Amino acid sequence: MSTSGGGARAAAGAAGGFSAELRAAAAATWEAQHTHPFVRGIGDGTLPLDRFRHFVRQDYVYLVDYGRLLALGCARAPELATMRRFAELTQAILVTEMDLHRAFALEWGVAPAELEAEPPTATTRAYTDFLLRTATLGDFADLVAALLPCMWGYAEVGARLAAAQPPPAAASAPDAATPAPDAAAPNPYARWIATYADPEFQALAAWCRELMDRIGSAADVPTRARLHDVFAHSSRHELAFWDASWRLEPPAI
Repeated sequence: MSTSGGGARAAAGAAGGFSAELRAAAAATWEAQHTHPFVRGIGDGTLPLDRFRHFVRQDYVYLVDYGRLLALGCARAPELATMRRFAELTQAILVTEMDLHRAFALEWGVAPAELEAEPPTATTRAYTDFLLRTATLGDFADLVAALLPCMWGYAEVGARLAAAQPPPAAASAPDAATPAPDAAAPNPYARWIATYADPEFQALAAWCRELMDRIGSAADVPTRARLHDVFAHSSRHELAFWDASWRLEPPAI
């Protein structure tokens, strides 16, 4: 690690806690997510529907294992208040979020049976294997560093895309392979954007960042370095996940 890199990390940590330090160190990967054609296509409504359907199906597969990750967080949390919060998050993912996901999927032409039968792509499998392996072999701090890029990343994407939207208009699901790039037409993905820009979801992401800040403030230098690696690795998986749906990656064999 270079001296200048260490200085940047220290400055980021002082400005916004350990989570800000992690985010600053992985800034190139995060900005690549925001500028990826898949994310930009959601933002301006021009993303081809076949790519979004691919994403919806794979995201459902991912959420099943993300629920397992949160359940492990509940089991490994060091105190009752954090256990309770992870239990609430697990419930929110496995019940509320997945029910909402099924309802949204229907709007975009993906039946619940398709979601349940969807096999993972190699990218999805690599990501969920990394999350569960990290949570199982590492400690609670590793688990939090691994899950944070997903929760925080979606909150950041949702907030940025929402801020860039034109004045609200009634949104509807697209009925063609590619939504027409008509400035007067509503963004067909407006409800998806609103889900992750919602204050309740933003608050969940903020709680996860605060938890990471508390963990980082108590960690020694080797632990902080390890958590940087975990966070960076998970962030790269997030970027790869967007890209896999852009490429219409087929299921793994």
